[in-house]
Amino acid sequence: MRFFSVFFLVLVLDQASKLWVVNRFHLYDSVEVIPGIFNLTYLTNTGAAFSLLAGNPALWRQMFFIGVTMAALAVIGMLYRKLARDNRWYGVSLALIAGGAAGNLIDRIRQGAVIDFIDFYLGRHHWPAFNLAD
Repeated sequence: MRFFSVFFLVLVLDQASKLWVVNRFHLYDSVEVIPGIFNLTYLTNTGAAFSLLAGNPALWRQMFFIGVTMAALAVIGMLYRKLARDNRWYGVSLALIAGGAAGNLIDRIRQGAVIDFIDFYLGRHHWPAFNLAD
């Protein structure tokens, strides 16, 4: 029961935060939260981490990412069955990962891209934007 509670909590928080960003910002809008360190910036990412594969054909890319995510969720399910009995923190960790993966999967299926908005930087050093699911 703990796995599903954590999974759904992560999924709901992820989707709620993305809905808040979509309703509050226009694409590419940015609001400085902590000067010189942190912005909220509404972006979309058609690729994977750091926009990996974003330039590939849309249908291929979508099928690839949906397939990989579904396979990852299946592996997480198998790992949960094997490891969760040994240590409850394995189950919590896997639920956090699965909830995030499911949140980004929902974005890909609904709109063909993942919504990112957490934007950290320090001087000229800039980390790619990400979201709660990440």
